[in-house]
Amino acid sequence: MVSTFETAANDAPRLAESGVQAHRPVSADFLNTKVKPPAADAPRIAMDDVERFINRELSWLSFNRRVVDEASNPRHPLLERLRFVAISGNNLDEFYTVRVAGLRELASAGVTKPSIDGRTPAEQLRAIDIDCRSLMETAQQCWEDLRPMLEEEGIALVDPRMLSVEDRAWLDEAFMSGVFPVLSPLAIDPAHPFPFVPSKSLAMALHLRRKGDDAEDLSALTIIPSQIDRFTRLPEPEGSNRVRFVALEDMIGLFLDRIFPGYEVIGKGVFRVLRDSDIEIEEEAEDLVREFETALKRRRRGEVIRLKVSTDTPPALSAWIGRELGVGPEDIVSVSGMVGVADLEKMIVEDKPHLRWKPYTPRQPERLKDFNNDIFAAIRSKEILLHHPYETFDSVVQFLRQAARDPDVLAIKQTLYRTSSQSPIVEALCEAAELGKQVTALVELKARFDEAANIVQARQLERAGAQVVYGFIDWKTHAKMSVVVRREQGKLVTYTHFGTGNYHPITAKFYTDLSYFSADPTLARDAGRIFNFVTGYAEPRDLEKVAVAPLTLKSTILRHLEEEADHARAGRPAQVWIKVNSIIEEEVVDALYSASQAGVKIDMIVRGICGVRPGVPGLSENIRVKSVIGRFLEHSRIMCFGAGGGLPGEQAKIYISSADLMGRNLNRRVETLCPIENKTVRRQILNQIMAANLRDEANSWILQADGSYIHGNHAMRDGEDPFDCHEFFMRYPSLSGRGRAGTGDVPNLIEPKDV
Repeated sequence: MVSTFETAANDAPRLAESGVQAHRPVSADFLNTKVKPPAADAPRIAMDDVERFINRELSWLSFNRRVVDEASNPRHPLLERLRFVAISGNNLDEFYTVRVAGLRELASAGVTKPSIDGRTPAEQLRAIDIDCRSLMETAQQCWEDLRPMLEEEGIALVDPRMLSVEDRAWLDEAFMSGVFPVLSPLAIDPAHPFPFVPSKSLAMALHLRRKGDDAEDLSALTIIPSQIDRFTRLPEPEGSNRVRFVALEDMIGLFLDRIFPGYEVIGKGVFRVLRDSDIEIEEEAEDLVREFETALKRRRRGEVIRLKVSTDTPPALSAWIGRELGVGPEDIVSVSGMVGVADLEKMIVEDKPHLRWKPYTPRQPERLKDFNNDIFAAIRSKEILLHHPYETFDSVVQFLRQAARDPDVLAIKQTLYRTSSQSPIVEALCEAAELGKQVTALVELKARFDEAANIVQARQLERAGAQVVYGFIDWKTHAKMSVVVRREQGKLVTYTHFGTGNYHPITAKFYTDLSYFSADPTLARDAGRIFNFVTGYAEPRDLEKVAVAPLTLKSTILRHLEEEADHARAGRPAQVWIKVNSIIEEEVVDALYSASQAGVKIDMIVRGICGVRPGVPGLSENIRVKSVIGRFLEHSRIMCFGAGGGLPGEQAKIYISSADLMGRNLNRRVETLCPIENKTVRRQILNQIMAANLRDEANSWILQADGSYIHGNHAMRDGEDPFDCHEFFMRYPSLSGRGRAGTGDVPNLIEPKDV
């Protein structure tokens, strides 16, 4: 078996056969990426200069640009490239309904307090508008570029003018039977006011004229039902591999004479609205659940903050829509192409598998098989870290199901921030409660866009007999924890699960996250104290290992960064690796700059928002940042500090966390920072997970000092494919998940001298 501390040269033939490119081991940093050096006359940025921060909103838009740019990556299958366009559209919609809505409210209230980078709300809105319009144009161009490629592969969105007589006849029947009964055409006049158009809904505005001598003009509207598929698939002869779609708005346009008989169409256009989706909650609400139910109804009627109108809409009709919705010209966007690119995901068909990612089935951890799938016995033997989605999330579900049915289990405590509808997690908790176990479920009602689903889950748990609590009014409970108390040989043994992601079996199939199982009594005591904190407001003053936000998590990170700076000043190895989704919290960013100035080498993997400006002379020349975007959504949060021995190393302090390095996570949420002390799990994180992410070229974008990103593909060596961390993790098992047989050797990614 090849040790992770040995060279992988002898593994190359087997890797080549499997389709995974073998790479010689290198130091796990950015040695094989080329960060654009600052110009010789690049201005220095002082520690008190607001320019040291990259704007949060513009950084997020930069992330979404990286997402849409992946649609142009020829390494991705064609339909997955289409999916990136759809994801970027959905991301941008949410950005507008939440972030832009909040900034507009501040600007309207006359707030001029700048963000940490020195921009007022109004200044941010102007910059956002420019970037967003450019992003939407890019997404439309990507869609137009992909259309002919899709058509070559037999997938087409058909122009209604190109339909055959047979196609129109079939659509006629499909429209009358499947669309017409759901439509509600509305004439707009003093007796019929302009209707409410829900957020993200498509609608068609019409300027009609009655046929005949007594011609009368009519303004009308029909909301395109969201309950009906955006694209209708046309029939094909048996054996044909063609896939043809007609857009729902085009189908409706073909049969307007059925909806408005006796009228001719003078002008028409499709539009889509985005509304403010933020929620405000009264701090002293007596019944939090009822207050949230009321707030959700208010959100559905939020102010329109963006109006997208198809370019073929006559100007007078477009202006009329804007007036009726109360939208100014500055908030109207003319869209040339697909209105609502997020819906393009509906064109990703199952019967073209060669145009999608190769199927991947998450591994079952071999160690569980060694213990006849008794997860408690496996954890007692040795702590386990599962890496999702490469290892199945079913093991987490199994942990709770086994606990529910085990007569020796006395109690289960569980946090629920987001989970699926008909969640197996909730079902297991309900089963445990019905079997007489003490079940405490902390359901977070403030999980954005999942509030309604969480209310339903909470009611279900209460009916089963579980104790349901909702945490703090002011703080979200974002921690991912599960505790099982079991009687073993006359004593109580507590098993804990700390995660970096949600207890959501569907998103766990494409989010990369970590699940850490332990029977360490110290972690169990800390988990119990944290649950008591949330359920009874009993502030934990004696946590032994786990740090918790908003009390001790940020101070723990700041302390470790200062210790690394001390090591650097003393001439000892000083190194930090961080993997998070976002980093913008001012104190943490400044601590990173201070550590860099002291000589600490800092490598960060930040998928999305990054307020850190790397590579600035005198400020951050020792900081490097990359963003990994590929087949899976990077979501795990990992923090590693060299502690005087560099990275990777036996002295290192290693943590997994539920928190990103943002103000909301560190100061206004309940989050956990869990230390990793087991040797195998530590090697798994340092030498496998972090090493592969830092080593990645295929999915990596390197952040430059000016805030721009360069794709890591430029780092390809002659004759060698770029290293793909997602392919690596799909190919190799995790170290702590391997069984006694030790199948699936893991090649070394780090030179022995670096260990």
